[in-house]
Amino acid sequence: MAEAATETLKRTPLYDIHVRQGARIVPFAGYEMPVQFDGVMPEHLWTRAEAGLFDVSHMGPCFLTLERGIGGGDEAHAEIAALIETLVPSDIAGLKPGQARLTVLLNEAGGILDDLIITRPLGEEAQGALYIVVNGAMKAQDWAIFEAALAGKAVLTRADDRILFALQGPKAAAVMADFFPGCEELTFMHHMPFEVNGARCIVSRCGYTGEDGFEVLIPAEAGLPLIEEMYTDERVKPIGLGARDSLRLEAGLCLYGHDLSPEISPVEADLTWVIQKRRREAGDFPGSERILREMKDGPARKRVGILPLERAPAREGTEIQLNGETIGLVTSGGFGPSVNAPVSMGYVAAAHAAPGTKIDLIVRGKARPAEIAPLPFVPNRYKR
Repeated sequence: MAEAATETLKRTPLYDIHVRQGARIVPFAGYEMPVQFDGVMPEHLWTRAEAGLFDVSHMGPCFLTLERGIGGGDEAHAEIAALIETLVPSDIAGLKPGQARLTVLLNEAGGILDDLIITRPLGEEAQGALYIVVNGAMKAQDWAIFEAALAGKAVLTRADDRILFALQGPKAAAVMADFFPGCEELTFMHHMPFEVNGARCIVSRCGYTGEDGFEVLIPAEAGLPLIEEMYTDERVKPIGLGARDSLRLEAGLCLYGHDLSPEISPVEADLTWVIQKRRREAGDFPGSERILREMKDGPARKRVGILPLERAPAREGTEIQLNGETIGLVTSGGFGPSVNAPVSMGYVAAAHAAPGTKIDLIVRGKARPAEIAPLPFVPNRYKR
């Protein structure tokens, strides 16, 4: 049965390179993905000090374009933005050309169906299109929602047959400048198109580690030789999913299916910053009644950072107690190599969410001391 299940897993275009590099491969989001190469700790610390290259081709890059086609400048952008804004609470109409924005896909109850990045392309001729990247495990759901809600008005084009990779770390910009001259001038959450090996690609200054970095969408035939050449740079090493998780946890970044779910609202998740003033005032997004009420009156629970005061990590599902009473649950947890200590995130009753609050974590049936901590655990280093 295990062999049959493995046969259904997909492989990214970089799979053979991972195998040659000695990756430990595991199933993840329907793909065979590298969880580690040299080990989670050295890969994590390398990314914090040098440049780590992550294969994120399992994600859901796509393009949403007006049914009538692209072109038409600001008017066309306003039209496509109005369509996607029926599904998300962020100000997409207000994006400048080349700008990206993190947002959330909402259900009618104000719960989060996914988190995603929406980018407005550069160029008058490209307006009326949006470049969108959704989570790999949720892409079938998200794309079905887009197609059903926007049928006859917009067309979805999948791009998950391409290579999507991230180069993250303090030396990422210097490395990228050798391959994509000018990209080092980008600031956080902006993008530029490039041509490499005869193929058009998209370079975005963003990432999932808290470090400065870039994500690149490129066709496989052009991307494979590019990746091979990048690996000849002594500043670059391949990094697996294990370190990707520990890096994002230290950075206080949510992982869908763990820290975010259809029951959790953006207010509870401490993501109200994705809802810009225009959208708050209009209240014209799914679940707005609940979300705006929670913004005004406060939610019943809040996402918080948690610092265990002993060496035992508190992982997902760990019960959080105060004076013997359960007040919440850990949603992500593990060891933070950069802080050299266990770190966790979770949800607690809002009355107990203040940093410094002493709590107990029930680890293997035993109460272990911890305290509520501010996020992130490691300051981000985005280029603003």
